[in-house]
Amino acid sequence: MVATGLEQLVLSPGARSTPLLIAAQRLEAAGRLRLTPILDERSAAFFALGLARATLRPVALLATSGSALAHWYPAVIEASEAGLPLLLLSADRPPRLHGWGANQTIDQTRLFGAFVRAFHDLGLPQAAPAALKAQYALGRRVALVSSSKRPGPVHLNLPFDEPLVPEADCAEPLAERVMPQAGLGTVGLEVKRLDWPAGRGLILCGPGAEPRTPVSRATQPSLSQALWRCAEALALPVLVDPLSGLRGGALGETPIGPYRISAYDAFLRNPAVARALRPDWVLRLGRAPVSKVLGQWLEGVPSILVSETGAWSDPSHDALRQLEYPAAAVCDALRVEGLVKPRPDWLVHWCAIEQHAWRLADLQRPTWPWSEVQAIQALKAAIPDGEALFCANSMPIRQLDTWWRADGRRVTLLGNRGASGIDGYLSTLAGLTQAGLPCWGLAGDLSLCHDLSGLLLAARLDRPLLVLNNGGGHIFDYLPQRELPDYERLWQTPQALDLQALAALGGVRHWRVEDGDQLECALGEVGLGPGLIECVIDPQISRRVHLAFWEEMRRADFPDAAPVHQQVHEGVHRAP
Repeated sequence: MVATGLEQLVLSPGARSTPLLIAAQRLEAAGRLRLTPILDERSAAFFALGLARATLRPVALLATSGSALAHWYPAVIEASEAGLPLLLLSADRPPRLHGWGANQTIDQTRLFGAFVRAFHDLGLPQAAPAALKAQYALGRRVALVSSSKRPGPVHLNLPFDEPLVPEADCAEPLAERVMPQAGLGTVGLEVKRLDWPAGRGLILCGPGAEPRTPVSRATQPSLSQALWRCAEALALPVLVDPLSGLRGGALGETPIGPYRISAYDAFLRNPAVARALRPDWVLRLGRAPVSKVLGQWLEGVPSILVSETGAWSDPSHDALRQLEYPAAAVCDALRVEGLVKPRPDWLVHWCAIEQHAWRLADLQRPTWPWSEVQAIQALKAAIPDGEALFCANSMPIRQLDTWWRADGRRVTLLGNRGASGIDGYLSTLAGLTQAGLPCWGLAGDLSLCHDLSGLLLAARLDRPLLVLNNGGGHIFDYLPQRELPDYERLWQTPQALDLQALAALGGVRHWRVEDGDQLECALGEVGLGPGLIECVIDPQISRRVHLAFWEEMRRADFPDAAPVHQQVHEGVHRAP
């Protein structure tokens, strides 16, 4: 595996995995592998997930036999859905002990079901040359499969009999490094043959459309430049999900054009705007968007999916076709093949609506009481270009979607959106940090509570973590469950958390803030170092702020595009 590009192994202690760990120690001593021991297997798995998300390279997990590897399951599901390469190495008892009530022995065969790209059980080790050759070949194979066209987890089950420590020198020569070579298919001919839908279109960039981070070493070409060239040439609005990798500008990228749309969750609540902007077709890059409003608005619109991995992301069942090519190649082909007739007025209309929506938000924001709005704005202003923000699921990612405007800031926004769980947050954040990515955090109080074992990794964090403490799961305040009996106890599930004590347990400083001025002071004191900033939010005030804003959007008179036509039209032709 190391010969094929593996550089990181995250392990949890155990006796049965000793032979593998000894091999890993030798590789580490040779400068070929980095070992990270983490006590809790669940935390270890999310830590490895963070490493893989940042680097887009395979990361190995090692655990002993029994229930240990079952704790990997949530992270394995996320890795499978998000397409992140993990190598799952589970040590096992010898076959003669299975089914006989032996200690710490369970059936580990295909434990992760359909959530792994492949499963192999090697059987007991053999010293025969043919067996050793097969083991080398399988190691290369699984490393390549995990990071292939359809990346994801691969599970190796490895039984070992005693003795588990060497009785004699069993060193073997280290395999030479053989890096995989990525190839790109020719997409132009297939795009040219498509019966492309007529009329007005748009490009939707969902989570993972551009998976690169500042520290990843992906072999595929960057999507950004090809996407903006396509949008400019065809006058197409580009709706950028916060986790698309495209809401902010990339370092070194030329200034963005006016076709990057980010206020859609707000202005699509206006019935007149929603009718006027409804497209005839949509080109979808990445997974389904965070915004439920956007997803529902696009139901019934014919779409063409782009997924090099072949994973279908079409929850509304509107896809006409899927193109299994790199998104950059599809954008380049669409630009040159002449299948789409540019409609500059269509783009101008979108840009006018986008500008007006943000203008309304800017006018109203000074009158709003303290809520998540000010916290996100302050956080955005504090993060330097070239760094990242890892956002938890549930309400934080939705609020980030609403309030993080696409304005060219070079900040990478990340989240575990494959299965959208709130678990493993701190551990993933620590993994992102170890990958060399300066990464800030934004989480809710329940996300923090779901990964308390991740506090053992808090000393690894090198940037502030903002925790929006609103006393429970207040996403349900916006759902029909709010009217059900015993709502607070059974759905909100507020926890009596002392975040100052938790921060002390993790060895990081703590600030408790209750307004914007206090948050500014806390951010100034923590600077670019680690720390937990607890933003105390009144959930009822927050709900009133958001509902009032959406109602304002719903009732607003959005302008016609004509007054800004010349300005925006010129901006289109100046864009990259």
